[in-house]
Amino acid sequence: MCLPALALVAWAAATDWRSRRIPNWLTFSLALGGLAQSLAFGTLCTPAQSVSGFAVGFALTFVLFALRAVQGGDVKLLAAVGAWIGPMGALQVFCVEAIVGAVIVLAQAAAQGRLRTLLKNTAVLAVNLLHVKDVGLDHVAETGRSTRTVEVRLPYAVPLLVAVAVLVAHNALPGRG
Repeated sequence: MCLPALALVAWAAATDWRSRRIPNWLTFSLALGGLAQSLAFGTLCTPAQSVSGFAVGFALTFVLFALRAVQGGDVKLLAAVGAWIGPMGALQVFCVEAIVGAVIVLAQAAAQGRLRTLLKNTAVLAVNLLHVKDVGLDHVAETGRSTRTVEVRLPYAVPLLVAVAVLVAHNALPGRG
């Protein structure tokens, strides 16, 4: 039942890798497919779980969007994946994707000889996040942009694809209905 979703996420990852954009038609198709599969026999989740998964996927990445850490297509992509796998699945994918993304960025920074700078910049950003009430969200977002360490931004859909594939392969997605 996950193969259509996996194929669309792979397409999104390839597109995001090439152009750093995820087309709206692709995320819309993925979301619509997730909602439709919830109505079929042998589904991954119920219709209510599908809608909740969409909302959870949206909410998790919207926070990052507000910090300007991800773009709008990334928000829509995790929301659409959530429509396939429900709220717990969306949370699991988000957590695994964050770990995979961090490992990729650490490897990229190390390969470019910028690991120490990445760690220092991460600490600066973390301190700003701890004091967001004092400095404001715009200051935190600007700090994030000004302390960017790697030359080419990681396309969000790539670690998301890895996370979905890993969780599907390990049957870690939530049970049916």
